Amino acid sequence: MRIVPFALALLAATPAYAAHWKVDPAKSHLGFSVPWQGQPFNGEFKSWSADIDFDPANVAQAKATVSINIASVTSGDDESDANLKGAQGFDADHFTTAKFVTTAIRAKGGNAYEATATLSLHGVSKTITLPFQLQFSGNTVHMTGATTVMRTDFGIGGGQFASDNPVARAVKVTVDLTATK
Repeated sequence: MRIVPFALALLAATPAYAAHWKVDPAKSHLGFSVPWQGQPFNGEFKSWSADIDFDPANVAQAKATVSINIASVTSGDDESDANLKGAQGFDADHFTTAKFVTTAIRAKGGNAYEATATLSLHGVSKTITLPFQLQFSGNTVHMTGATTVMRTDFGIGGGQFASDNPVARAVKVTVDLTATK
């Protein structure tokens, strides 16, 4: 019967799709830390969403898009938050959303991975690399990762904030999320 080899060939030619993951906002955090006059200044984005397709058995098909509501930035201090959202900071009135869109994800061995992505922030798009770790437990995954970006590469921090003093140019971005499929 010729239909069986045809059906097998069709199945073999069908692309594999990665599992879709839904982020649990209550168990997830997107933050940053930057030295301010030599002391850590921490902030986070309270409102963001992620569209993630990932299968550890087929990393080549993995992809993620993260959309961040810039106005949701908070440090826990009202005056600092106003400056973060203002024209010399993220300028949330003019740049309402930041995007992180992967262009490649690679397995690095064990539970280590690396995402290459385009980060679009403050009207500028740059390629960045985000190393991250994954811990799977049934249908749940816990991801932690961190990378450093230069805020001035994205035009953040003009005027008195253009130099490394009082606020450093290098900003550590941290991701800690839990998702289910």
